[in-house]
Amino acid sequence: MIEKEQVGVWTDRLASKASVPGGGGASALGGALAAALGQMVANLTVGKKRYADVEEEMQQCLFALNVLQMELLALADKDAEVFAPLAEAYGMPSGTEEEKAEKERVMEERLLAASQVPMMMMEKAAGVLDFVELLEKKGSKMAVSDAGVAAQFARAAITGAVMNVYINTKSMKNREKADELNAKAQKLLEEGAKKADEIYGSVLKKLVG
Repeated sequence: MIEKEQVGVWTDRLASKASVPGGGGASALGGALAAALGQMVANLTVGKKRYADVEEEMQQCLFALNVLQMELLALADKDAEVFAPLAEAYGMPSGTEEEKAEKERVMEERLLAASQVPMMMMEKAAGVLDFVELLEKKGSKMAVSDAGVAAQFARAAITGAVMNVYINTKSMKNREKADELNAKAQKLLEEGAKKADEIYGSVLKKLVG
């Protein structure tokens, strides 16, 4: 599991020619880093007299972002788990009509699973952004740059994961389902990128005027 590995070991595996971890896992890790940075900002805010009026909100951020961090790390592992069965399905025999039909059935099932995992990454990263937006506005001014970095990591998680949705829906025979997934992913992409850019822009304005 990724959460039990040293980061150097995991990135070495990422750099290798092994098919997993790949872009999906890296996207999930980016989202987890965003959640961790958000917690850093909250931790630098709680307990400070200057920010006593937002203490409860900061505590809520800490709890929620910790959950999101764990969920995103779990999705990094899940991404690898759903890839292996899909890779196996591509090698199924298709010499007879029966074999061809069975392969198509299995492929659809596994392509759907492989699409849903990065979709969940996008949803979780979007959730991280909701809290980062609050932290950028109300968190410690000393850590505002960290909120900006968190926004960028969450943005990368969303813009990275969406490609893993599309690469799988592209091969689905059920185009109605594929179009439904694509539309959901597109909405998450547009809304997430916009929010992340707004947070980042606000941070830069505070830093350089």
